[in-house]
Amino acid sequence: MSVKSKILLIALLLPVLLGNNTTTAQLFQDSTTMNLIKKDIDCIYNMEFTNAREIYMKINKSYPGHPVIFLLRGLQTYWKNYPLLNTNPAHVQFEEDLRECIRISEKKRIPGYEAEYLLNNLCARGMLLEYYNDNKLTMDVIPLATSTYGNLRKSFGLTNACTDLKYYTGVYNYYREAYPNVFPVYKPLALLFPSGNITTGLKDLHSVAANGVVLRAESYYLLAWIYINFENKYQQAIGYCKSLNTLYPDNVSYLSMYIKTLLILKQYDEAEKIIINSQKQTVNKYFQAQLFIFKGILQEKKYHDYNQAQQDYQSGVNRIAPFGAYGNECASYGYFGLSRISVIKGEKVVGNKLREKAIKLAAFKKINFDE
Repeated sequence: MSVKSKILLIALLLPVLLGNNTTTAQLFQDSTTMNLIKKDIDCIYNMEFTNAREIYMKINKSYPGHPVIFLLRGLQTYWKNYPLLNTNPAHVQFEEDLRECIRISEKKRIPGYEAEYLLNNLCARGMLLEYYNDNKLTMDVIPLATSTYGNLRKSFGLTNACTDLKYYTGVYNYYREAYPNVFPVYKPLALLFPSGNITTGLKDLHSVAANGVVLRAESYYLLAWIYINFENKYQQAIGYCKSLNTLYPDNVSYLSMYIKTLLILKQYDEAEKIIINSQKQTVNKYFQAQLFIFKGILQEKKYHDYNQAQQDYQSGVNRIAPFGAYGNECASYGYFGLSRISVIKGEKVVGNKLREKAIKLAAFKKINFDE
């Protein structure tokens, strides 16, 4: 996922958020429906869309018109079409559902149920911001991000009633400080917001990962993302990656991050085993493109077969190009590899040009598989 162009507000709202255990919510007091929501989310995240649809119909029957209905539908559209491009006709329904979720959430000002509607509101906004940013729809990002910040701050007063909402405070506290350090261009923007605390942010995220209800998987993902890209603590990241893969073995986004982390740690045998199995299990073209680049790393680093590595890298960057910004980070690994092989073959000028292209695409330039 491309992070280079994200403004601070988007970094705060990147993950898809849903669910809580607050005792003041209407729907979430209904344990039967709450269990159905959890099952629906699990099925969606694991790409089990037929099962997810059946569960969704039961929820819709019990709570027709509730904002969570539109949120769940948007979530399914997103993952069913992952990565969701603005050239895909499915984006129309996706946007309509999430906009309707926001509209209902803001219209329903029911005393005692504020947390429930605020949460659905933030969920829908976070998903839309992610979609707009990943598709470089800047003119859609700015107004939505601006109007979202106030809603985000409101959630800070609800953490005592809901462990999962520590996710919000964790994201804010960590990214408010870490993001501008990694991307200094955003330091002036960060100064417009209250200070955060990296240690507190990580503590809150760990708390949700250990005790959260629905946001547990999202906390696993974000902690892995942070430890890989911001902290460069890969051994800590791999535990979260493995847990996500165990929970959602068919989720190609989680699987890709797991393979990448194994390769960073030079656990080539395990990475290769997963790559071989994955080739047989998924038809997702985006993930298949990533696999070619991962196979290139294996051929270069494990087998030292530079000709095969070069072919795999080239196939990977060609196949991932249609996915635009979604594929930039992984494409950079391919170009770094092609650069190294060109230099090995005595083509230094070509190698330098390829490396320049890799650096331009990479948000986190320390991860280049040079070592």
